[in-house]
Amino acid sequence: MSLASQPVGRRERNKQQKLDRIKAAASELLADHGIEDVTTQQIADKADIGTGTLFLYAKTKGELLLLVQNAHYAEALQLGRADAETTPDVLDAVLAIVRPIVECNRVQVDNGRTYLREMVFGDPTEPRHAEALSIVAQTEEAIATVLGRHALVSAGDAATTAHVVTAVMFLSMAASVNAALSIDEIVQDIRTQVGVLLSR
Repeated sequence: MSLASQPVGRRERNKQQKLDRIKAAASELLADHGIEDVTTQQIADKADIGTGTLFLYAKTKGELLLLVQNAHYAEALQLGRADAETTPDVLDAVLAIVRPIVECNRVQVDNGRTYLREMVFGDPTEPRHAEALSIVAQTEEAIATVLGRHALVSAGDAATTAHVVTAVMFLSMAASVNAALSIDEIVQDIRTQVGVLLSR
């Protein structure tokens, strides 16, 4: 029997079940009330665990938000990549990647803005932050692939251009002046800026 096919032990199953309960509880409470109005005690109670156990999985509310949002962001990126593959125009293809991420980020505006702040300013060695940064890198790779497919920029410039596009997206979503904007307005703001970038 190979290591890969060995059954998972009871301890590992219990840890995964607790993590799943924490994710579900945090996801529901954060979506309903926002990060500012939810306590770690409420999340622990809903997940049916002690707060000490909760802190083994996430030390702060910011890490809990990362835990929840990383999963949503990864799903949004997967949807965007699939849409981009069938979108012929380069700007439309880039926006096909961007739009589901914006939609994910704007489900609860304060959570979305806090998630971006945690991602950018958090400890990159902490596993949830590292996972978020990995998803950002995957986003940039997806955008660079679109740019390369259309030969709009040189192969050497595709990664840099994708990095700039991602920065534009994050800034548009995080900016205080944009907090009240709709998803369509945020996407249009990003389209305008990326359109200028790609026309050079």
